[in-house]
Amino acid sequence: MADFKRFTLILMTGVAGATLAACDGASSVASPGEGVIVVPAPTPAPSPAPTGTPTPTPGTPAASCPSGTTDVGVLGSFRSCRLPSLITTLTLNKVAGVAYEINGRVDVGVDRGGAGVAGTAGNLTIAPGVIVYANTSNADNDLLVVNRGSTIAAEGTASQPIIFTAQQNLTGGVTDESQGLWGGIILAGRAPISNCNLAGVTGGAVNCENVVEGTGNALYGGATAGDNSGVMRYVQVRYSGTVISPNNELQGITTGGVGSGTRLEYIQIHNSSDDGIEIFGGTHNARYMVVTGADDDSLDTDVGWKGFMQFVIAIQKPSNTTGDNYVMEIDSNNNEDALPRQFGRISNFTFVHTSSATNAGLRLRGGADFTFVNGIFTSGQPCLNVIAGTTDNGGKSTIRAANAALDEAGPPVFNSIYFACGGGTLSTETAQNSVTVTNAEQAALVAAGTNNVTNGTAANALTMGYLPGTGATGVTAFNAASLNPAGTSFLVSTSYIGAISGPADTWYQGWTCNSNRANFGSTSGACTTLPVT
Repeated sequence: MADFKRFTLILMTGVAGATLAACDGASSVASPGEGVIVVPAPTPAPSPAPTGTPTPTPGTPAASCPSGTTDVGVLGSFRSCRLPSLITTLTLNKVAGVAYEINGRVDVGVDRGGAGVAGTAGNLTIAPGVIVYANTSNADNDLLVVNRGSTIAAEGTASQPIIFTAQQNLTGGVTDESQGLWGGIILAGRAPISNCNLAGVTGGAVNCENVVEGTGNALYGGATAGDNSGVMRYVQVRYSGTVISPNNELQGITTGGVGSGTRLEYIQIHNSSDDGIEIFGGTHNARYMVVTGADDDSLDTDVGWKGFMQFVIAIQKPSNTTGDNYVMEIDSNNNEDALPRQFGRISNFTFVHTSSATNAGLRLRGGADFTFVNGIFTSGQPCLNVIAGTTDNGGKSTIRAANAALDEAGPPVFNSIYFACGGGTLSTETAQNSVTVTNAEQAALVAAGTNNVTNGTAANALTMGYLPGTGATGVTAFNAASLNPAGTSFLVSTSYIGAISGPADTWYQGWTCNSNRANFGSTSGACTTLPVT
């Protein structure tokens, strides 16, 4: 994972911001990659197509662009329709032969602050089947930022997912190894975080805020746990994760202080050059998530996130030699007792860790609390690396007993996990600040749970790369619904472990894309191509 202290970069305009003293908001870099937009001879400014305009032949560019966008020519078989740099209210309808362009940074709304009284609210609505791409031939990083107090409504369907991708994907210029071609999507909210950027501010307070990694000035954080940044369902995010500088990258999706009113479901993040999704604080949940080919961590949670995930597939790329590359990293920026303390719960996950250059499949540190249930976990390395950075306040920070005064939920919990670890080794040790969580202590965490298998094999864990194998199907499932706080029902009970019950379970098919990372069947198209509109 990218350590959380990597906050910075990309020079932004039009949004009031504040930066950490260690950040350099003036840095910027062009999105990598090649691609040329073919611009036709000048024509009069386009007007919105009237009702009844003839539909172009499938696979051919539309004659003009919808209202609210700018015609910038033809790209492949699409009319390229550029989004404005600042969106107050805009709806992107599916129009045959149209692809919508992100050119540089596109902001939805102007930051409204932690209290929600500043700036300007905005909303971006995207219809099923829409293709949005980043103009990687320009001189800027291309990214979409949904600012505090604004919303996105990107609701695709199982048969018509919304696809965010890079310019090269429209011209046949990507392969299974392409990554890091644009900046991805950032959701900034007003829910509590622990890493306030001003001294003397209490974590979780309305004025506790910080800058979203890789943006330079997009702020997140506040005191509204139920804040709503909108909805993203049946969405693909391809080839994102631009590297700005060492230890400063953009992810596929970044959430900062996003609240529980936000709905994130049926999302695939493919070939991010950094993390698939990185979560900085907040309280939002996520389910039916697929992360394929992330070059850093598939899932990364930080600085006080309190939420739930269920039905998660994370598959790294084959022949992976990237270092510091975990299938999941759980962190709190070395500030062990910052409040609110992170407390995540994940159920029904299938983790395929492939990096031969990383010491373990999963790293948990920074005093974070976490519960894992109903999982299948394969790695050529040891599966776990639990790290504590201090022995203050009653023991090693990541494994000490529950303490309400510290917002401490207690040691990590594992129930109904099938571990297939490299060489049959469950964990590895790392010393930090002269503190080590020993292999024996890590084994004790797993032994304290129920129905865990620590001597599993890759052959018995999975079949076809992600379906449960004979070993995994023999594990008794934990009642995930019992983890829900009173009055809530996000986690549901299942009779199986892993993200998928078996061949008849098809929730991940049709709206995803296939690659050499994972082939999800004939109803999912290739990631290197796009649907014909």
